[in-house]
Amino acid sequence: MYIITENGSKALDLNFTNEISRRSGEDIKACFQCQKCASGCPIAEYGEMDTNQVIRMIQFGLKDELLKSKAIWVCVGCETCGARCPNGIRIAAIMDTLREMAIEEGITPAEKDIYLFHQCFLDSAKSLGRVHEATMLMKYKLKSGHLMDDVGVGLKMFLKGKLALFPHSVSSKSEVRKIFEWAKQKRSGH
Repeated sequence: MYIITENGSKALDLNFTNEISRRSGEDIKACFQCQKCASGCPIAEYGEMDTNQVIRMIQFGLKDELLKSKAIWVCVGCETCGARCPNGIRIAAIMDTLREMAIEEGITPAEKDIYLFHQCFLDSAKSLGRVHEATMLMKYKLKSGHLMDDVGVGLKMFLKGKLALFPHSVSSKSEVRKIFEWAKQKRSGH
């Protein structure tokens, strides 16, 4: 997002950096671009930019470009980048914040069906207290229409015992649901 100055020219919105820091709890200004986060990212090849570039765009106030990017949606939140950061910046928390902001502003994710995937993942966690991959993926496949995409990979995982056929819930499902309710209330400002 740009600010229009008195003479009508565009300037970067540097409040974006402060807003991301406040909402994520991470000190964006502490990043000095060492690129350790990017060098350890297991999904770097799937994004259009590296994690350090995401941080740099925040530092430069490039809100619109970043919220419309594919990069914020392909992050899996594995925390590899945060573990590698010499300044302890948890980039996964920043990515969560960016996704929240994009949703709040009604920006359609650049990666087709990624929001649906996120919703299916969260629904599985909410109902069972943990994610059951097989039912989560089946729900996603039915809703997205990608029924036969990567079925070979799924079969291989099942045959190796990596996908449980039946879901196992946790005894503290009610506690997990309370977390979802708390997050919902916090997001709505209550």
